[in-house]
This record gives sequence, C-alpha cells and structure tokens, in this order.
Amino acid sequence: MTIVLLEALTFGLGRLVEAAADAGHRLRLLTGHRSIYTHELSRLHPDRLDVVDVDTADPAACLAALRDIDDLAGLISSTDTWALPGAELTAALGLPGPDAAAVRVLRDKGQVRTRLHAAGLSRGPATTRLDDLTTRVGLPLVVKDSAGTSSRAVWLCRDEQELAAALAEAATSPLKGHLVAEPYFAGPLYSAETVTWAGQTRLLGVMSRQISPEPARREEAAAFPVAFTDAETEDLGDWITRVLAAAGLAQGFAHTEFILTADGPEVVEVNARIGGALVGEALCRSLSTNVYDAMVSMALGHRPALLDDPGPTGPATGFVLVYPTTTGALTGWSGLDRLAGFPGSPQWYPTAVVGDVVEQLADQRACTGILLAEGPTAEIALHRAQAAAGTIAPLMSPVREPARG
Repeated sequence: MTIVLLEALTFGLGRLVEAAADAGHRLRLLTGHRSIYTHELSRLHPDRLDVVDVDTADPAACLAALRDIDDLAGLISSTDTWALPGAELTAALGLPGPDAAAVRVLRDKGQVRTRLHAAGLSRGPATTRLDDLTTRVGLPLVVKDSAGTSSRAVWLCRDEQELAAALAEAATSPLKGHLVAEPYFAGPLYSAETVTWAGQTRLLGVMSRQISPEPARREEAAAFPVAFTDAETEDLGDWITRVLAAAGLAQGFAHTEFILTADGPEVVEVNARIGGALVGEALCRSLSTNVYDAMVSMALGHRPALLDDPGPTGPATGFVLVYPTTTGALTGWSGLDRLAGFPGSPQWYPTAVVGDVVEQLADQRACTGILLAEGPTAEIALHRAQAAAGTIAPLMSPVREPARG
C-alpha cells in the first residue's frame, strides 16, 4: 500500500520513509519544489522513495495524481501551507485525516487567539481592524500575516512611528492570509511539542527558542528538552491540553510557540504540525524512537503508540541556525572540516545549496544551514552547538546584474 506525502518540511523525509516501511507501506512524495529536499534526497537510496513532480498549488492536479494510485492508504500533509489542501483532499477521497473546518481555523492566527481569549487562555484577542490600534490593542503590539510562516510578515511595533512604518510595509507585502494585530507578550520564547488523538494530548517536551534582538526577532537557536521541574511540566501539560482543545485541534502533532510571561504562558501561535527545522530530529533523539511512526499511524486512522511511550531516555539536543552576514550568492561554507573536533557529535544540515541567492537577512529565509549537537542536558547541548556553529561561515559573492544589450 502507498502513503502519500503532500510536500513536507525540509528535514524528516528519511525518518518518514522508515516509518512508512516499518508499517508495511511505501511512501510517495508529491512535490512542486523538489530542490527543497536536496539534503534529504541525497541521503536516501532512490529505490526507497517515489518522488512525483506535480503542481502542488493546484488542488485538481493533486487530486488527479492521488486518484491514479490504486493502493492509496493514507495522505500526510505536514506543512502549514499544505495543511488545508491536505485536509480537503483526504475528505474528498474518504481517507483518514483532520477535519478541514478545524484546520481552516487553525491556519488563521487571528481566529485562534480570539478563541483562546474567549476561553480565558489569552489576555487579549486579535483584531483585523487596523485603525486606532494604539487605543484598542495598546503599545507595544504585533502586526502579522494571519497565515504566515517562517516568521515572515511579522512586525513588532513599540511606538507610533514603528506602527506607521509596519502598516506601510505590510500594505505592499505579499500575504498568505490577511493582517491581524495582537498584544505583545514579554518573556522568553518556547515551543510545546505535542501529539493529540481523539482529544487526548501528550506533551512530548518543551523546546527553548533563542531569537535575535528586537525588532527583527529572527530565530537563531533552539534546545530540547527544557528541564522544567516536574510540577512546572505538569502545569504546562495541562495548559497546552486546554489550549489545543480551545483552538479545535483534535488529532495530530502540534508545535505551539508561547511566551512564558511574568503572569504565565501566552500563546504566540499554534502550528498544527510537527515542528520545523530540526524539531522532529530532536524529538526522535530525546525520546529514543522514530516519532514519525505516529504520523504514519494517524494517516492510516490508527491511535499512535507515541501517546503511551516512555519519556526522554536519549540525549538532549541543541541546534543553531547559520546565517550569512551579507546578502549575495552562496558559494559554500568555511569551517565544516573542523566540526569533528568538537564535543556533542555535531552534525551539519544544509538548508541552501551553492548558487542560492540570499536577498534579505531579516528572517529564516536567509538561513543557509543548521548545526545540531547533543548533550546530557538541553543547556549543555546548546553550548556545544553554539561553539561548533561559531566556526562555520557562509561564503557569499555579490550577485551580478545581467548585462543590458
């Protein structure tokens, strides 16, 4: 039988191939962006995965490709962009999957925050009214794309001048949804990594998130699992269960970013998927299991064993996103040959290839690769990752303008 993957996150494809094979199925990737998976495909034998090039932005083309599969058993859609199309396709084909109406709400950051506020789980709702925000929301505040990804189209506004500049820039920015404004929450950033089935949620652990100074707030590093006390972990587990229930998530992985404020946790956003970057890899290593088995199980309509698996028994991990200091065309990296001399078994995961052009440095689109290291605790793993990543420098060359004839 065949399980189809409708696009995927940059990393985790190999783990998914293994999970499908362990369940007795073969994985087929439908993609209109094959280059995204360059690193993962380079590590997979071609016989282990079927890759089909299709315009995944065209639902009719995807439906036709799926109907051509005689032994289709399930469909996995693990990204934000294809979450709703995936849910609609599973419904059209009678396959197991999340409710499309619930996914539609979860893809709207404004609706999610308004639901959380109504349930007493957020101190303020979001608003789509962008007039008189300083009175109705208060400064500082955040303006964002309701369906944005990778920290794109997010503006922190600390004063009237920044708000005016943000609204002017937003007016000419391409959006996946619409603009919403919401309160700004002060404190360290974390993400709760969970799996839910039939309304039962398990907190798999909490990841720390290090971000750049204001106002850009670009993601720089992360570590897992954060060593909260048992009581704190229990409280966070109860809280995230209520958050996901209020948001309408009944099944699947969730990656919920939150700020731990002086008054308790406040949601930044709920992502109805496994975490991006190397979050999935961190989960696999810490929990000493292939967490993507749960993704396959749920795609087949089965309760995932991950709900009952033991807690962390493997190493903690830390990873650092490596950015260039200037824009331009990537020509390679220096320092990769020195990684073997660092503790923590550092491993390099490129997110770009030689020749890629970096046009801006404000968000994760500028990341050229991720350095992951292990340790006995998330703190030590992150220290090791930061030390090793400090030797890596993306090499950039100016982008030449085409000659004019």
